[in-house]
Amino acid sequence: MRAVVVMAMMILGFGFAGHRARATDSPQDPCSLLTAAQVSSTLGDKYGAPEKSVAPRPFANTVQGTDCQYKTASGQGQVLFRVYFDTSAAQATDLHTRLKMFFGKDSTPANVGDEGYVDKNSAIHVRKGNARYFLSMSHGDTPDGRKHILALATLVAGEL
Repeated sequence: MRAVVVMAMMILGFGFAGHRARATDSPQDPCSLLTAAQVSSTLGDKYGAPEKSVAPRPFANTVQGTDCQYKTASGQGQVLFRVYFDTSAAQATDLHTRLKMFFGKDSTPANVGDEGYVDKNSAIHVRKGNARYFLSMSHGDTPDGRKHILALATLVAGEL
């Protein structure tokens, strides 16, 4: 009987050891971190529900993310919200730093989340805890566009 208990504990222990760490704070629907109502209110136009798809891994052996594409009825206004939930804040920090080397040259700092930057296309890249996200929008390179993209990034940071 004792051997059975020991064996069961070992199996249970191996089960937990083999379980990959996952982000405990990732929502069931990542697009819920930025609603169409928030996008519409911030940008002053009516945006539809996001079209959700899988975002590519930035490097091999990293997590896949979620793309949330918001569009106006005319299709002229578009917002892309891409979010990843890494297994730890340390991993997210490392990936954010490596990606900044590619996209962050001559960027201005973004005061949102734990760290962030604006790339040469006026898209914002943010890390908060184990989450990394990216926001871009049509006309993001205008003064109003830059203000709006920062407002959207701040909304997402408040949800994390």
